[in-house]
Amino acid sequence: MSLPSEMRAIEIAEPGGPEVLRETRVKVPEPGAGQILIAVEYAGVNRPDALQRAGKYAPPPEASPLPGLEAAGTIAAVGPGVTGCAVGDKVTALLPGGGYAEYALTQADHALPVPEGMAMDRAAALCETFFTVWSNVVMRGRLTAGERFLIHGGSSGIGTTAIQIARELGARVFVTAGTEEKCAACVELGAERAINYREEDFVEVMREEGGADLILDMVGGDYIARNFKTLANDGRLVQIAFLQAPVAEVNFAVLMTKRLTMTGSTLRPQSNEAKAVIAAELRKHVWPWLDAGKIGPVMDSEFALEEAAKAHALMERSTHIGKIVLKVG
Repeated sequence: MSLPSEMRAIEIAEPGGPEVLRETRVKVPEPGAGQILIAVEYAGVNRPDALQRAGKYAPPPEASPLPGLEAAGTIAAVGPGVTGCAVGDKVTALLPGGGYAEYALTQADHALPVPEGMAMDRAAALCETFFTVWSNVVMRGRLTAGERFLIHGGSSGIGTTAIQIARELGARVFVTAGTEEKCAACVELGAERAINYREEDFVEVMREEGGADLILDMVGGDYIARNFKTLANDGRLVQIAFLQAPVAEVNFAVLMTKRLTMTGSTLRPQSNEAKAVIAAELRKHVWPWLDAGKIGPVMDSEFALEEAAKAHALMERSTHIGKIVLKVG
């Protein structure tokens, strides 16, 4: 495949709001050992991109400074030692950065085949959320069939993915969301109960159900203490973000008396080897569901690459349901 020397990309001019995203031209990167270069058709937009844009989530030293943690497209070049894929293959991939561009690098074992019959815009909306949900809900949270699972932010990309995976695992799914429209969308996806947090107290609702066995939280702040109250004995809390605050006053005696487990993770700083393990788990357990059409990304909006600022502004208004993508190729 003939490659140009330069490509269109979106850079972060300086830390700030969506307006600091601007179109630029940069050199097309070359794949190193174990890497592939993807000709990007669509790139996913995620909250970590906005945190990076605001100067609050620096990329790893070896990663591209351009935003964008997931993309779908065609393999344009492979580095030394790459096996199992080839130039011309259609893939969706987790990226260390650089997705808001016409070409992006990633480790070959962080890419997965586009699910059967799936359009490329939807394929670009898979990896960041599916890697995050599977590693935290299943690998760390150990969710099993029949358990009561509470998801905060059920209508987000993470939330809609978690609902579907938990549903396929046979768990009882409960969510919180901020509007009736969002609650209805979560129930349609498979949630047993959607709690409008503006009108109901999720602590009381879940207590009536016997408490949550597992909670996936991206809010933090005063939700942490409330989550402790919500969990059943031997329950688990998995923290993946802090949209409210990372600091809270919590009575840890509750953790002891209920025998609770609290854990959490971030995806981007994990090692290449750890991400490859998650990718292998997804290929084995989740990709068959995607190939069969049993689950899939919930899509909200599409923007052109040069409209990345508009995409970020929409995401930060939190009115969307599901995923936002950029059309690149």
